[in-house]
Amino acid sequence: MENPSEETPARWESLPSWLLTQTANHAHRLVADGFSSVHARGYHYRLLATLEELGPASQAALGRRSGIHLSDMVATVNELADRKLVERAPDPSDRRRNIISLTAAGTRQLRRLEERLAERQDELLAPLSPEERLRLTDLLSRLLDHHNRRIDTPEEPWR
Repeated sequence: MENPSEETPARWESLPSWLLTQTANHAHRLVADGFSSVHARGYHYRLLATLEELGPASQAALGRRSGIHLSDMVATVNELADRKLVERAPDPSDRRRNIISLTAAGTRQLRRLEERLAERQDELLAPLSPEERLRLTDLLSRLLDHHNRRIDTPEEPWR
């Protein structure tokens, strides 16, 4: 099989958007493989980490806090509840709603996921020095913050 990089047209191989996309694909694969080694998915990590950091909440609030769409949130909560990693309890202020909380087993699973995530971050960033890793993270954060602000406050068409 030929080397795919030899087939990449020079016209786009140095475009930041293409490089970010290719790197994101590698990052996604690495993290997914790391999580699957402990029978988990990225949504599991996001939900468990959100619960640990921000505390118990309704599924709707968890969806907003974690960025998980409500349709995916229901399935994720079901999967984690079946494994006793989270528990549901009726909301005392609205019995129609459940409050989701982290269990001790969920905290242990979160630690395993964090270990796998750290290993995969190291693998992804292997060619970079610690200073370069910090600089890359800073630059990516600035880009994301900039574009998130543009989404949150779209330009007014009349200006």
